[in-house]
Amino acid sequence: MKVEALVWLGVRTDKFEETVRLYRSVMGLRPYHEDAASARFRLENGTEIHVYGPQDEFHEFFGSAPVTGFLVDDVEQARSEMEAAGVEFIGEIQRDETSCWNHFTGPDGNIYEIISLRE
Repeated sequence: MKVEALVWLGVRTDKFEETVRLYRSVMGLRPYHEDAASARFRLENGTEIHVYGPQDEFHEFFGSAPVTGFLVDDVEQARSEMEAAGVEFIGEIQRDETSCWNHFTGPDGNIYEIISLRE
């Protein structure tokens, strides 16, 4: 497994509007997607920041700590190696048009994610 970069940050918060305002108004980021439950920002280098509010029930498993996504060369291989080392994953590998990802629980109890780009 090769970890290449940090490429994703997810935050679930009860202070949704305030957090979105921080990213938009203070930090100058523009959301590429926004609805009542989430706002998603993309930095110039491609790193994404997703903010999920209380209306977003799907990401409740995040807890209150930020979730960091590590770019790996191959999600399936990385997951196999990590499972062999005792890491517990949450659900199956997810896919969209551009990437594959899978959340896992770290030894600290926080949620993390591995991501690879699809070719």
